[in-house]
Amino acid sequence: MTPRVAPGGRRELGLVNWLVCRLLARGAGVPEARVFTTLGRARGTFRGWLHYSATLMPFGRLTRYETELAILRVAQVRGCEYERDHHLRLGERAGVTAELAERVFAAPDSPAWPARHRALLVAVDRLIEQGDLDDAQWADLAAHFRDRELIEIVLLVGHYNALATALTTLRVERDLACRAHGHPPGR
Repeated sequence: MTPRVAPGGRRELGLVNWLVCRLLARGAGVPEARVFTTLGRARGTFRGWLHYSATLMPFGRLTRYETELAILRVAQVRGCEYERDHHLRLGERAGVTAELAERVFAAPDSPAWPARHRALLVAVDRLIEQGDLDDAQWADLAAHFRDRELIEIVLLVGHYNALATALTTLRVERDLACRAHGHPPGR
């Protein structure tokens, strides 16, 4: 896969974005996080996106564990390997084991999930597939989450769905660290 927009270096990103990208890659545990070095080429838009993104993850109201479950489900439904790789690494730090991640991918509606997490994962599918939740689906989700969390869930899913679109359309190559963690090679 050839990137449609190549990741940028210091010259393409500008000094501020380049430094931010280096810090974010270190935090992600990779030598270069191509999501950032690619999107960073948009300069000011990138910094605005980072601010918005950070309000959802890692500084949102949902637990990091629940946030990672939802993001991994978005990545699965959208078939976005970059997002999947990145959040398998981050999810592991938040307590999403390899076994749990496989259940996120294969069985979001499994009775093995606590009702709260099952409602969250099923809502992810519906939001991506339908762009909405019917009243019964909303009631199921609302039985487990407060209003502020409900808003955040809708925004989180929408954000990572949009990010999956950007990563896929721009053909952002998977980070090198995915091989070190035993993740299968990309398309």
